[in-house]
Amino acid sequence: MKHVLEAAGSNLEKVVKVTVFLKDMKDFAVMNAVYSDFFKEDCPARSAVQVAALPKDGLVEIEVIAEA
Repeated sequence: MKHVLEAAGSNLEKVVKVTVFLKDMKDFAVMNAVYSDFFKEDCPARSAVQVAALPKDGLVEIEVIAEA
């Protein structure tokens, strides 16, 4: 995600909204610990939802909206 944002002329500091899709909500605490490594201060708005399945049988998918 960091590299995609930078390639588009943005960065993690410009993220205003994050949506986290989890295959199992039991993984929320682990995801949240990793998430806090990237967003330490002024965290963007966030939603986290459990989904039935993700592409390639993934465990998590994260979508962000950022300013350019």
